[in-house]
Amino acid sequence: PPPPPPAAAAAAPPLTPPVSVGEVVMTDVGYEETNASGMRKVISKRLTASFAEVPHFYVDVEVELDALLAFRKELKANHEVAVSVNDLVIRSAGLALRDVPEANAFWNGSAAELNDTVDISVAVATPTGLITPIVQNVDKKGLVDITTDVKDLAGRAKTGKLAPEEYQGGTFTISNLGMFGINQFSAVINQPQGCIMAVGGGTRTVVVDSKESEPRVATIMTARVSCDRRVVDEAIAAQYLQAFQFYMNEPQLLMM
Repeated sequence: PPPPPPAAAAAAPPLTPPVSVGEVVMTDVGYEETNASGMRKVISKRLTASFAEVPHFYVDVEVELDALLAFRKELKANHEVAVSVNDLVIRSAGLALRDVPEANAFWNGSAAELNDTVDISVAVATPTGLITPIVQNVDKKGLVDITTDVKDLAGRAKTGKLAPEEYQGGTFTISNLGMFGINQFSAVINQPQGCIMAVGGGTRTVVVDSKESEPRVATIMTARVSCDRRVVDEAIAAQYLQAFQFYMNEPQLLMM
């Protein structure tokens, strides 16, 4: 017998009409357009290129600050030496980069290269935009010299009196927003550098050291390193942050 005729295809369900939201009313909100300064235009161009071209990854560490804060008070009381927490962060970072030189590197366009010196760019906010004056040879300088350099560079940065060689270059950048009440954030890499460290403020936090210990309150700071994966891998980033944490926890070593 001849084969039965093919069954008719099931009719497709009718399309559901889109939900009507009515007429969209545009509110007449006023605004004021301000012209970007030349510096902000340069910053915009460089950071847009960095975030688009550089394979960023991020690693965090929590640092207990109580020993460092006590050390800072001791310097002031017993030696009349006034240093900021940021100065201690810069010194700790410099020693950590000395110990883990692979983190003190840059991308030359085709390969990673290690830097011969530890020159830390410190982000400073100015009326025309962010600028990063450079504290040179941080691993070889004492705290007093670092404090003096930072005050001088930051002061002249805010008045636009830095020479180009004082803010162009650097081997590693630190951006600290702790003084603005920020706990943690992520920073965009300052090319061609391989890393930038974003530092937040200290917060009072309950910590438990072990199962047997009693809870206690400590001042905890978060440091987050943004790394160029072409230059620094995850293991190197972790080694750098371990070294940084060690020096922050042993502040007497910062005087050596």
